[in-house]
Amino acid sequence: MNKEDILEKLDFIEKELNIKLPHSYKKFLSEEIQDKPYIEITGKGQENIYVYNFDYVLERNKTYTIQEVEPNYFLIGQDGDLGYFIYVEKGKESDIVYSLDLGALGSVNMEEDGDKEADDIYNLGI
Repeated sequence: MNKEDILEKLDFIEKELNIKLPHSYKKFLSEEIQDKPYIEITGKGQENIYVYNFDYVLERNKTYTIQEVEPNYFLIGQDGDLGYFIYVEKGKESDIVYSLDLGALGSVNMEEDGDKEADDIYNLGI
């Protein structure tokens, strides 16, 4: 699958969920992950972060009902029960990657109680 096809899929996700994905995230998926199911990134604490491709992120966001409990956040990857999120409100989208236990989702404030992991997806990990 080429870059344009992946960007088209990401546009579909934006329309379906009524969100806006940050440019750097779309670039990362279309150029780094491409059509692989995921890539593994070693986190700051040596954890394995799995960042998902365009198909997996949509499935994971639906499985965990992310948009029902946190409509302005989008799950981009996981390390077990720890989710990695970006802010996707239209006109306010952000490249910052946060992590939060999936069990706490919706009961705490992501920016206050979640951990800021990186300024953008390219700086996630060590």
